[in-house]
Amino acid sequence: MNFELSEEHQAFVDSVRRFAQDKLAPGALQRAHSAAYPWDAARMLSEQGLLGIAFQEEDGGQGGTLMHAVLAIQEVALVCPKSADIVQAGNFGPIRTFVEYATPEQKQRFLPDLLAGRKLIALGMSEPDAGSAVTELKTSARLDGDHYVINGSKVFSTHSPEADLFLIYVRFGPGVDGIGSVLVERGTAGFSIGEPSAFMSGEEWCQLYFEDCRIPANNLLLGAGGFKKQISGFNVERLGNSSRSLALGRHSFNIAREHALTRKQFGRELCEFQGIQWKFAEMALKLESAQLMLYRAALEGEHGLPSAHSTALAKLACNQAGWEVANEALQVMGGMGYSRESLVEYCVRRTRGWMIAGGSIEMLKNRIAEGVFERTFSQRPPKKE
Repeated sequence: MNFELSEEHQAFVDSVRRFAQDKLAPGALQRAHSAAYPWDAARMLSEQGLLGIAFQEEDGGQGGTLMHAVLAIQEVALVCPKSADIVQAGNFGPIRTFVEYATPEQKQRFLPDLLAGRKLIALGMSEPDAGSAVTELKTSARLDGDHYVINGSKVFSTHSPEADLFLIYVRFGPGVDGIGSVLVERGTAGFSIGEPSAFMSGEEWCQLYFEDCRIPANNLLLGAGGFKKQISGFNVERLGNSSRSLALGRHSFNIAREHALTRKQFGRELCEFQGIQWKFAEMALKLESAQLMLYRAALEGEHGLPSAHSTALAKLACNQAGWEVANEALQVMGGMGYSRESLVEYCVRRTRGWMIAGGSIEMLKNRIAEGVFERTFSQRPPKKE
């Protein structure tokens, strides 16, 4: 088995790396410490063809593959971690679900601005009482003539302070088969956006409120019974999460490596101390192991969707490697790593959040166990006789 990138993939990597170093390296630290969405970087990434990488050309995409998108996130993150969020938003998550299931008319209305880096789409999935158990969501959609009436609320919506379009999971009826999704535009009557709250990473989100919010019926994305289609696409979203986790771990590793090569204590470079050498050996092992699992899952998606088992393994490995390596890199660098003068502390905060977002590592372990035993395990209490 060949573990090297193909010539075509390597050429793509080299191209993205040159672009990132030339255009994104300046201002990387400032972008990371700003809560604002970096629209300047979004436009540059769009012009470089790094939004919609794996979308069909007729949809305004680049006609590439999931592997190209994964490679792009990694190369951008190694230079400007915050800009990797833009590559994620333009290739994975709600925009991919939208491209997969939107009507031609919906694509014509929204995709040009999204892929040009002028507008953002956000996902409304989690609710105050429906996190990992997303099927317990209560936000409802009721057909009334040629409109749907939406009532409910959403929390933890990434990019909600800046987004113009929201892909909202709603309940049309009881049970899993009653769940689907609709598209709601900012400014729609009955739709209000709360004040920004901040995660530990500094990333902001707003609670979304729907009070008899009326949207045109042609803003329906997936009706009742659409939940399973939506959630299958979530496996792809996990590749973007995994890519950023791993890349920010590697970004921290690179900074700490340079620090260990140049920083002197007791008359010797840090890298000459065995305790430091062992730390880097363990970090390298975690990064390389997780990288292989990520590439395997991405290559599975070259001609379709990657399996839930492979993406769960990749996300678990990358989440843990990214967090553990970034945290250890901070320890190696001491006060400088803990300081906001370095991107390492930012990487620590960001990688910690991805162990929760997109499927917590505990939920991933449940999913992996189902693959091991080839059966499902309900986490709900047994029904009373």
